[in-house]
Amino acid sequence: MQILQLMLCLSFMVIIHEAGHFITAKIFGVRVEKFYLFFNPWFSLFKFKPKNSDTEYGIGWLPFGGYVKLAGMIDESLDTEQMAKPAEPWEFRSKPAWQRLIIMFAGVFNNFVCAIIIYAMIMFTQGEQYVKLSDAGMGMEFSDVAKQQGFRDGDVLLAADGVELEAFDEESVRKILNASTVTVMRDGERRNIAMTHTFMEDMIASNEGFASFRIPFVVREVIADSPAEKAGLMAKDSIVSINDSVMACWSDYTPVIMAHKQIPMNIGFYRDGSLMSALITPDSLGKIGVYVTPYTEIYPLTTHTYSFWESFPAGIKKGVTAFTGYGSDFKMVFTKAGAENMGGFGTITKLFPDEFIGVYFWYITAYLSVILAFMNLLPIPGLDGGHIIFLLYEMFTGRKLSQEFMIKMQKIGMILLLFLLLYANGMDIVRALR
Repeated sequence: MQILQLMLCLSFMVIIHEAGHFITAKIFGVRVEKFYLFFNPWFSLFKFKPKNSDTEYGIGWLPFGGYVKLAGMIDESLDTEQMAKPAEPWEFRSKPAWQRLIIMFAGVFNNFVCAIIIYAMIMFTQGEQYVKLSDAGMGMEFSDVAKQQGFRDGDVLLAADGVELEAFDEESVRKILNASTVTVMRDGERRNIAMTHTFMEDMIASNEGFASFRIPFVVREVIADSPAEKAGLMAKDSIVSINDSVMACWSDYTPVIMAHKQIPMNIGFYRDGSLMSALITPDSLGKIGVYVTPYTEIYPLTTHTYSFWESFPAGIKKGVTAFTGYGSDFKMVFTKAGAENMGGFGTITKLFPDEFIGVYFWYITAYLSVILAFMNLLPIPGLDGGHIIFLLYEMFTGRKLSQEFMIKMQKIGMILLLFLLLYANGMDIVRALR
């Protein structure tokens, strides 16, 4: 299911991206020879060419993207035979530089606008729901690397460099990671934690994440025929101790229960305000057979709703934040920790849940569409960003780069992109084998 969602998401994003090139090329009278979903070296899974059309539409067998082939353009097809002929008026190379620039930029533009529309429609149909950090009475539970930075379990996150933090979302975490000082509430007092400039790199290297909501151990559901059911536990029971050892946080119980595989233990819990106890024996995997109530059902939820027209400014803000945030994070690729944690299709696949949930699918698709827009703007020959750089050079200098130079740069770019593709997916394999 995760793989199917990835394929559907990639197909959608590729079609949207290539449609940008396709539509603007048609507007400026450039002949589009091919419009393909996925690449088709040697053969295609499907292709057709409508009557009286210059364009062949098809589906390739190599699911690493897609392309449109514009007549008279040096692209991944490296069609040097066509480029050796005199330029025709309907070819890409015959058009003014500003038209070629718009055609090249249109794919990125489409992906970004698509992400904004998806975000807007999610805001309109679903609104926003989150737990305010100030409403999480038990505070946060931090990773080891965050504790080394100075955070303590139970700290309530308040502000980053004086800017108030409201929700524990991607934007707030990014503010924390880039802050010089983070303010928390600890034992009823405001405290400032000085952040080191290497914290983001240290966190990436640790592979532990930053923090999560700290919650009590409240049973949401008891699994049938489990040790918990046999012991008489019920939904809404609030577990407070094991063998008379009192613990406040659900995560504190996990290692203790794991240490009691097939060993009876006495648990204390509250039910309807009364303190009770039961003898329970975890199974051979260290499980007692309960689902824990998530933080969204323990702490009060703050809800924002949006009208149709209000959703678009909210979608634009979300899209811009995602784009600039990813751009800020991208610098970590050039660090040792960032390079070691690069991922390919395996990493992307794990973003999707193992069942199809519409709002999650579209939210992830919007975010990946933003990433695709950003990545295509990188000034690498072979990507839109490389073509844009060359076109800007031509517009500012008035000198057109030679075909020989462009073909050489295209080959270098394709080799670099292939290396990055192999490296990123290779790191997925390495991590899977560890």
